[in-house]
Amino acid sequence: MSDQSNKISASPKVRKFARELGVDINNVKGTERLGRVVEKDLKDFVSSKINHPQNNGERQKEKIIKSEYQHLDFGEIEIKDIPRVKKIAAPHLVNSWTNIPHVTNHDEADITEMEEFRSSIKDNYTGERIKITPLAFIIKALVLSLKKFPSFNSSIDDIENGKITFKKYFHVGIAVDTQHGLMVPKIRDANQKDISQISEELKKVSDDCRNLKIDKKEFFGGSMTITSLGGIGGSFFTPIINFPEVAILGVGRSYKKQVFIDGKFAPRTMLPLSLSYDHRIIDGAEAAKFNNELKDNLGSNFAYNLSK
Repeated sequence: MSDQSNKISASPKVRKFARELGVDINNVKGTERLGRVVEKDLKDFVSSKINHPQNNGERQKEKIIKSEYQHLDFGEIEIKDIPRVKKIAAPHLVNSWTNIPHVTNHDEADITEMEEFRSSIKDNYTGERIKITPLAFIIKALVLSLKKFPSFNSSIDDIENGKITFKKYFHVGIAVDTQHGLMVPKIRDANQKDISQISEELKKVSDDCRNLKIDKKEFFGGSMTITSLGGIGGSFFTPIINFPEVAILGVGRSYKKQVFIDGKFAPRTMLPLSLSYDHRIIDGAEAAKFNNELKDNLGSNFAYNLSK
């Protein structure tokens, strides 16, 4: 029998997806006609590896496939241990990406008035300016949006029984970049806190994460997560949903843009938004409406209300 007859049947798109996942497509059993491999087969394969660890024989086989060429063959290298936090997070990220059908909605919010208001906040006694991070305002705006669109504050981790859990609490996850890796603690009951309290809590949980003083429980029980690249740079991206949540908001760096308003162009401060959502429970129209609501909550009409 020729090599061609033994070749796995799959489309170029599926083969590319396999390469992106780091999967040898020859090890995947196809469920379509004549054993053709489709995207679902790849996801099921990765999921089975997460839930059922490989035996030594399978590990050795995979190692041989990956080690056809050694990095050392091409020049000087240095081998280091993967940081513990990243090793812990890796299977959760693979599980989320494999099992949740991600869709990302990109948009921009006009935060000109919000930034002007944020810069004008002063202490009532000393008259000194109070520095409050924009993220505190974004958290408040997100909570208002979650109240109007409760499906974003839900989980479908019991999908086999067709159940969805709607959360009555508002615990917003915040992605914190640390030297140990990315951590996602929660700002608990954000709906019950004013902008100053949220700003102070953001500083505390960020410091606790960087100093490894955060309680493990604080990484669980969230409503929705915000991951911000504003302090680093960049605009739009595709954030991965923090399972068992059903959505995540990516925030880029704000920038100045000429916007046509009332018959003329005017400089405005724009904030890039990247909303990834679970397409099993949230459709594109609802995601667009959610982003519109979020933009309104960050706009001129709500800038003052967000400070309360």
